[in-house]
Amino acid sequence: MPSDSLTAIPPRQRRLATARPAPRSASLIYRDLRNDILGMRRRPGEPIAEARIAAAYGVSRTPVHEAVLRLADEGLIDVFPQSGTYVSLIPVAALPEAGVIRKALEEAAVRMAAVRATASDIARLRAALAEQRDLCAACDRDGFHEADESFHALLAEVAGFPGFWTLVEQVKVQVDRCRRLTLPVPGQMTKVIAEHDAIVEAVAAHDREASVRALGAHLDELRLAIDDLRAAAPLYFTDAPTAVGRQTPARL
Repeated sequence: MPSDSLTAIPPRQRRLATARPAPRSASLIYRDLRNDILGMRRRPGEPIAEARIAAAYGVSRTPVHEAVLRLADEGLIDVFPQSGTYVSLIPVAALPEAGVIRKALEEAAVRMAAVRATASDIARLRAALAEQRDLCAACDRDGFHEADESFHALLAEVAGFPGFWTLVEQVKVQVDRCRRLTLPVPGQMTKVIAEHDAIVEAVAAHDREASVRALGAHLDELRLAIDDLRAAAPLYFTDAPTAVGRQTPARL
């Protein structure tokens, strides 16, 4: 039977959830569900039991349903009438476009970062690398993923374009799920750190073209891994742009 990570919420947190107004509860549930889906703690195709989630948070089904609606709009949850609600499969057709958008934005950012980076900026980037090495040594994949995200956000900040990363986050949700599948691969985190290190050294040298090449090589690695990921977990993917039969659930 699929696991439901939300049932493990401590009693005190359940009481706090009960005390929250419905809109805040919906935001909390949305955030937790979204994090679980992107973190692959809820796997593609896994059922979403609204009643169980509502009970875990000590709320009615209304805020849960609101959270489900938001996630359905993002393509992370599919609703099948007379069948149920499920974590969406990863739409392979959507991945290339998301990758192109991300690469264009991040290459523009890293090119500018190579121009603007100060000694303090380089120190922050190297500190981010040190944190990644510590998390890798601890085999903390969740922490490593968050540190990776922070590293890319920092590059955009150094470039003077922090909004670029906000846009990237909006388009890469399906790519993130693929990426999380790669982290358990032996040596993958070490490889990512080496790629990040190449980016930082190019930025530190104020070499715009080398920075773009290093970033491009880093982002292309995931694109090349998608076929291997599909072969390893074929039931997680779909060739349809969105899961067949997906419909927006009616509001309560």
